[in-house]
Amino acid sequence: MFTGIVKGKFPVVMILDKEGLRSFIVVLSNELVEGLVVGASVAVDGVCFTVTGIDQNRVSFDAMEETLRKTTIGSLQERDFVNIERSARMGDEIGGHFVYGHVDGRARVMKVQKAPGALVMTISASRELLKYMIMKGTVAVDGVSLTIMRISRGTFTVSLLKQTRDLTSLGIKHTGDDVNIEVDMINKFLVERCASK
Repeated sequence: MFTGIVKGKFPVVMILDKEGLRSFIVVLSNELVEGLVVGASVAVDGVCFTVTGIDQNRVSFDAMEETLRKTTIGSLQERDFVNIERSARMGDEIGGHFVYGHVDGRARVMKVQKAPGALVMTISASRELLKYMIMKGTVAVDGVSLTIMRISRGTFTVSLLKQTRDLTSLGIKHTGDDVNIEVDMINKFLVERCASK
């Protein structure tokens, strides 16, 4: 379980591809490595991974074929930056919303516009994803908890404040880049519940 409050963007320094499996290493900060153990859960660009190895600040993860097909992890390259959040602990403040690290699909950045004090990002998503989104609701984009400003014609729009731009990889996204989307589980439950009646 995560909160969508990403702790920073960190570089991928090694990728090793095997059949149906991709191993990769991310260099984390001292703060994030402290107390981290093999077997712990970490969200990488919004995808929940199990730590497979720790060598000082170099943390290893393995991605299976389903993850590579469904998320942007399959297109990662060495020197790319990824958003990192460690799993929430009992008593932690929930500053964003409940994020599970189970990505629902990919979406594409269509437009990035400057606005007073923010960047406004318009993202194209499938109908399957959009049906679970509501105005002023929440969505996790590459693991970052964001509020949906607008939904229109196959797209949704979010605003990135300076702290979000500086701290996460969303600040370096461009038109045409893909992002991981996890819809709000509460919205998903409500939509499915209503549809079944």
